[in-house]
Amino acid sequence: MFQVLIVVHIMIAIALVGVVLVQRSEGGGLGIGSSGGMGSFMTARGTTNLLTRTTGILAAAFMVVSLALAIIAGAGRERRSIVDQIPAAPAQPSTPAPPTR
Repeated sequence: MFQVLIVVHIMIAIALVGVVLVQRSEGGGLGIGSSGGMGSFMTARGTTNLLTRTTGILAAAFMVVSLALAIIAGAGRERRSIVDQIPAAPAQPSTPAPPTR
């Protein structure tokens, strides 16, 4: 199960990066240089809405899978805080070497 979620997580991450890189910073997204050719598949506004919605869905899926991986990774062992792993007493400082002349 863990390996399957890792693969899904990586695929979502790659898709999220791809969708973000396709978008224009002004919000035009895939509408770069489109002058209505090829039958005007989608208008600039429709493309922006699609890419924005896709980005939101992929981001939500990324967060859900991240939480699922964290829960699965922590379920196999005793849950402890990282603070519990700090040694109780600090190590004794070593005595400094005498100065040499």
